[in-house]
Amino acid sequence: MEFKEQNFIPVIFGGDINTYSVARALYEAYRVRSYTFGKFPTGPSYNSKIITYTANEAIDTEDVFLKTLTDFANKHKKKKILAIGCGDSYVALLSKLKNRLPENVIAPYSNYELLNRLQQKEHFYELCEQHGLDYPATVIVKPGSDGKVELPFKYPVILKPSDPIAYWEHPFATQEKVYTCKNKTQLEETIKKIYEAGYPDDLIIQDMIPGNDEYMRVLTCYSNKRGHVKMMCLGHVLLEEHTPHGKGNHAVIITEKNEQLMEKVKALLHSMHYVGFSNFDIKYDRRDGKYKFFEINTRQGRSNYYVTASGINLMKFPVEEYILDQPLEFTTPKKEALWLVVPKGVAKKYIYEEENVSKLRKLLKEKKYVNPVFMKGDNKPMRMARMWKNHLSHYKKFKTYYS
Repeated sequence: MEFKEQNFIPVIFGGDINTYSVARALYEAYRVRSYTFGKFPTGPSYNSKIITYTANEAIDTEDVFLKTLTDFANKHKKKKILAIGCGDSYVALLSKLKNRLPENVIAPYSNYELLNRLQQKEHFYELCEQHGLDYPATVIVKPGSDGKVELPFKYPVILKPSDPIAYWEHPFATQEKVYTCKNKTQLEETIKKIYEAGYPDDLIIQDMIPGNDEYMRVLTCYSNKRGHVKMMCLGHVLLEEHTPHGKGNHAVIITEKNEQLMEKVKALLHSMHYVGFSNFDIKYDRRDGKYKFFEINTRQGRSNYYVTASGINLMKFPVEEYILDQPLEFTTPKKEALWLVVPKGVAKKYIYEEENVSKLRKLLKEKKYVNPVFMKGDNKPMRMARMWKNHLSHYKKFKTYYS
């Protein structure tokens, strides 16, 4: 791997594919090494040639996080430090602590009050109402509830936490990212388990929109420091993961365009003077022909490399704005691209819609696809063994959990 001396150092927080995708984009654009801090010595960034990785199980606690970033910045005072969060808790910490960080640290995020409000899904749905964005029929369950609820829509239903950060801070044996409850008994028992584990916030019950993974969309945006949207990239999700902790994680994406949808989101972001990356989960509802918004993530998503694969290097936006002081032009995808993190055999087996299968096979045949963790040259044997083991494990995972 070849590196170039730059006037900045990327410092990335997290441990999953998100961190590696960000570091890869930075390396491809600037030949720069990233420094990544995560909880455990594992994942795609660990033992990578383009990343110096440090594991610390307490890195997501405020005191440790602040000391780690402050110490790093003070050791590199002649460089600008571009700090990027790859998980909700890390983004929240960067936003919250911005005014306490050394002067050479750049945290390209909105104020903490705004980000904290947006983490609450019911607040996001209020904004959707104001800006003409559709979302699934929703019932809010308040803390202290005994779980007994009457719903204006039919089972099965979706159950999820309003505040995902607080939710994962209260683990329990059967904890899942999102629940599909087939009947009233299952719903009420799950609500009870979540609150008994200590989760302190609201729960969201939603009408389950029909259709498999192929009805999903993901939209990634970047807004500059003035709150103007400068990049939007829409992806058509063809397959998601189905393991209990990975449910809803994207597995296959093809970029596409929908200008009407993007204009509505642009207006929403402008109205808030939102700053930084944002990411929206959306599903097409064939019952009424509308796109329903599930949530906003106040960061780039874990599948963010689909943007870079489309010809828009995701990390050029904060670097050009904050490091190089260059004006940003509004950008949308330059080409159709296929992003996947499962074997091609899994994608071919579990994607069903004829049009999507045709696109998938065409892009595979033309070699217009990428799995972000397999970067040419980043081939330390131990890392590659872990990556291939995880990659091939999807055959068993989909056989076990896909239904």
